[in-house]
Amino acid sequence: MNWQSGLTMGTIFGSLALTAACSNSAGPGSLPSCGARGTQLSLAVAAYASIDPATDSGCVTFPANTAIDTAEYLVLPWSAGGTPGSSTPFTLQSATPLPTIAMQSAASLEPWLSGGAPSPHGQLAVAFDRFLRASAQARRYTLPVRSAAALTAVPSAALSGPPTLGSKRTFKVCANLKCMSFDNVGAVARSVGTHIAIYVDTLAPSPGLTQANLDSLRNVFDTKLYTVDTVAFGHVSDIDSNTVVIVLMTNTVNKLVSTSSCNSTNSYVAGFFFPADLAPGISQNYNNGEIFYSVVADSNGTLSCAHKPSEVNDVTPVTFTHEFQHMINFVEHVLVKGGNTEEGWLDEGLSKYAEEISGRSFGDNAHFSQFAISAVYDGYQYMLNPGRSPLLIPEDTGSLAEVGASWLFTRYIVDQFGDSLAGRLVRTAMTGAANVAAQTGQPFPQTVSRWALANWVSDLPGFTAPSELQYTSWHFRTTFGSLHNQNPTNFPLAYPLVPTFSAGSAVNLSGTLWSGSGAYVRAVQPPSSAAFTLHFSGPSGGPVSPAIVPRLIVLRIR
Repeated sequence: MNWQSGLTMGTIFGSLALTAACSNSAGPGSLPSCGARGTQLSLAVAAYASIDPATDSGCVTFPANTAIDTAEYLVLPWSAGGTPGSSTPFTLQSATPLPTIAMQSAASLEPWLSGGAPSPHGQLAVAFDRFLRASAQARRYTLPVRSAAALTAVPSAALSGPPTLGSKRTFKVCANLKCMSFDNVGAVARSVGTHIAIYVDTLAPSPGLTQANLDSLRNVFDTKLYTVDTVAFGHVSDIDSNTVVIVLMTNTVNKLVSTSSCNSTNSYVAGFFFPADLAPGISQNYNNGEIFYSVVADSNGTLSCAHKPSEVNDVTPVTFTHEFQHMINFVEHVLVKGGNTEEGWLDEGLSKYAEEISGRSFGDNAHFSQFAISAVYDGYQYMLNPGRSPLLIPEDTGSLAEVGASWLFTRYIVDQFGDSLAGRLVRTAMTGAANVAAQTGQPFPQTVSRWALANWVSDLPGFTAPSELQYTSWHFRTTFGSLHNQNPTNFPLAYPLVPTFSAGSAVNLSGTLWSGSGAYVRAVQPPSSAAFTLHFSGPSGGPVSPAIVPRLIVLRIR
């Protein structure tokens, strides 16, 4: 479907709207002779090439411009793969370079979009989410210490069928951001539906969520978000035979980030899925069931930063749909297929995609903005400086920009290969780049190269991008332009991706290529000008490390 609409973000942006469419520098080294191995490039407008520098010594010659108009090329020194988080230095220079330009370093934006309020999407939350994925991949968990309180936990055999309203249970919950210790949390079943049961910590501060609030959340989870995620991604297990996914709202999640840390980092953990609860052979040491952990309302900030009921009502559904994808992904990869967990970068991209499609499923602007704004903001952060953030992120680090890259890439490949791709990526034992290649039928370096180009040319004014270089569900220049007009503090540029601009004969750029990402250069060639040659190299003019799958990607703009 094609959907071009202004979307409001009342609780975060006031009148802010989203517009969407669904449809250190190094000195110049000597330039070695390219010899017979150099690539002689000749491209028509809108044509492009992705060149492995190992095939041509990294040398590409652009033909003389005999036309009466300026020629323009988009040139991308890029990593098209490699081990997540890997990197290598590079230089891109013309045969007659000027002093080297280091890759741009854009200042970070505020991690939250509501005038300084703590963010559930900030760095601490991202790092904790990444830690949980890394623990699952390494199958490395700290065993909880048994205590007298733990002995009151309901045994698995007693959990058949959904809990009854008012029934009590004790849960083991990660008590710090490395899950090195666990709290024993007593909780009461406060709202039970067909697919979801909400438990609330018996020690939750007052005033908390009302019964009407809890029933409303349960209804959204039960009738909307559960369906969206299971239809899009796949099966959810029921290892405890209680027929429901539990939402546990507990003080322990609030206390994962102290008040001082929350204030200093502007970030908190809104909720999470703990893979050990489902991990074969060890789940019985934890809660042995499908559980999403969430903050409780705490208007007076008695546990950490204050969280009003209205905030919990707004944030928790978005966090749930994100974490529910992680749960389904773990179930399909590990429990159903008997394989390893998905690599963190792709798992995260699918969870951000889950947020977006959940917002779209409501069919109104308010919900779309509520669910999609986090992904849009993260994507904006990535485009501000793609050279600084890998697409293939390692599991033990994380930034909003890296999350943004994961979402943008996932969004692009779903646009290109259809909505069913998301489910195919989840319902398999394959992981990472090999998974993407298998489900799309295209070599991963080709897909990454085309995605990199799409980030600049998909809706470039005055240019008709080939269909394989387009996002069909977003018009990002329109979206980001609208956000910039309404909130220039958080969106300082009308379009965040700003390639370095240079004459083709004077290109001289250096920096670091991170796995799956790179830099953007607009190389222009005046009318009636001679041919020029670019050399894509590693340190001291040597070859770029093949470990990061280097490519020089060139597209002719005009």
